Amino acid sequence: MIDESVVRENLQRIRERIASAGGTNVKVVAVTKSLPASAWTVASAVGCDAIGENYAQEITSKSVAVANHVPVHFIGQLQSNKVRHLTGLVDVWQTVDRESLLREIVKRAEGLDSPRIFVQVNTTNELNKGGCEPREARRLVELARSLGCRVDGAMTVGPTSADVKETREAFAVLRAVADDLGLVERSMGMTGDLEIAVEEGSTMVRIGTALFGQRP
Repeated sequence: MIDESVVRENLQRIRERIASAGGTNVKVVAVTKSLPASAWTVASAVGCDAIGENYAQEITSKSVAVANHVPVHFIGQLQSNKVRHLTGLVDVWQTVDRESLLREIVKRAEGLDSPRIFVQVNTTNELNKGGCEPREARRLVELARSLGCRVDGAMTVGPTSADVKETREAFAVLRAVADDLGLVERSMGMTGDLEIAVEEGSTMVRIGTALFGQRP
C-alpha cells in the first residue's frame, strides 16, 4: 500500500533539494518500476510531472489498471521489438540511442501524433549503459527530426561509481550536447545525485527511492 500523504511530503522535500541546488522549473519524473499500478495514481495526485517506467510489461499492465495519469516516459533500455506494444501508451521515449530503434518508433507511430523523443547519450563510457556516443548525437537528432519526430531533449545516466567528480563531468557533457543541438530538456539526476545534476543544468530529474522509499 502506497501512502499518498508520505509521497506528497517526499515530493516537497525533493523540490526543496532542487531549489537549494539552484534549480527552477525542474520537472520531477516519478520512477515507478516494480511498484503497483497505484503508484501511477499517487504520482499524479501529488503533483509529479511525469511517470517513468523501465519495462514494457509494466507499462502495458499498469496502463490498463489506471485510467487517468500524468504523461508516461519510457526511461529504460529498449529493444526494438517492444516498441509495438508500447505505442500509444508512452508519451515520451527518453532512451532513443540508435537509428534502428528510432525508425521502429516512427514506423509504429504512423497515423498518430509525432513521436516525442529524447536522445540518450552515454556520457560515462560504461559499456553496460545505454546511449549513443556524444559525437553521434547530432546525426541521430537530425535523422529524428527529418523523420518527423519532436526531439524534446537529451538524457543520460550518471556513473555507476557515484564519484562526485565523475558524475559532474558526465552531466556537464550532456549539458554541452543539449546546448549544441538546441535541445530544451536535459534529463539527468536521480535520488543520489540530483543536486549535482541540477547544478549542471538538469531540467528533469528521475526519482524513485526518495519518493516511494526502498522497493520491495
